[in-house]
Amino acid sequence: MDSRNLTRVSEFLLLGLSEGPELQPILFGLFLCMYLITMLGNLLIILAVSSDSHLHTPMYFFLSNLSLVDICFTSTTIPKMLLNIQTQSKVITYAGCITQIYFFILFGMLDDFLLTIMAYDRFVAICHPLHYMVIMKPQLCGLLVLVSFIMSALNSLLQCKMVLRLSFCPDLEIPHFFCELNQMTQLACSDNFLNNMVMYFATVLLGGGPLAGILYSYSKIVSSIRAIPSAQGKYKAFSTCVSHLSVVSLFYGTSLGVYLRSAGTHSSQSSAIASVMYTVVTPMLNPFIYSLRNRDIKGALKRFFRVSGKLGTIILNLKILL
Repeated sequence: MDSRNLTRVSEFLLLGLSEGPELQPILFGLFLCMYLITMLGNLLIILAVSSDSHLHTPMYFFLSNLSLVDICFTSTTIPKMLLNIQTQSKVITYAGCITQIYFFILFGMLDDFLLTIMAYDRFVAICHPLHYMVIMKPQLCGLLVLVSFIMSALNSLLQCKMVLRLSFCPDLEIPHFFCELNQMTQLACSDNFLNNMVMYFATVLLGGGPLAGILYSYSKIVSSIRAIPSAQGKYKAFSTCVSHLSVVSLFYGTSLGVYLRSAGTHSSQSSAIASVMYTVVTPMLNPFIYSLRNRDIKGALKRFFRVSGKLGTIILNLKILL
């Protein structure tokens, strides 16, 4: 195609989940509620872990980081969607679209890496319990999170650099509620073969690699649990993995389901609706999965609110006296 027919665009149009005007108030209310629940639930996990010294362990350190990443992951897409619904606008600037892609990939990959690290943490705790505190030192925990962040940031930077080399046709409608990398690449009029290769290679390497690590860790965990002689010991060991295993199943099940569904139906609208599962629903459910079955988290939250209530009463009494 003649390069003169290509253009460096200034903005895109996000078509959202539905173009029906009667559905917009319902979508706004629904996603606002889910966003607030996600924020509140994950903030409570962070507060519980940071305020209770009993939870200053590797497992809860990784959990608080996961909650922080989930907050950032959801905040990458939902506020812009709510703003567009409220203002009845579908516009997102070119710079805004690139920025959204960068942070969406960054926090999505961080989620993936943190789930893998948490699987390794459970592997060490169950398969090598006597050496757990020796292996999972605070320095190692911090290093694992730092390396995960650096790898995610470099991958995000690479993907965005690949998008910046593309030129786009006048048809700039993205059939999604956020700037999804694959959807944006398909709008390019210039050759996007290299972009697709880099994107698929990164997905297989940085998505399949952590999944393989999780599966390997749990294969070893299952073998160790089966070797425990008592049924009570087996239950106690397995109960420490249930929450993490549930979150892993939810994260990979929904994300793989989205891409398999979109590949089978070739429907962008169907893919956008299915994407809600791993971009909104999964981060919203994670705090409930970890807190409902976890006595330590529930105990820490009770102590936190008890102390907060006492402090509030003391401050109120001081104000009355003054």
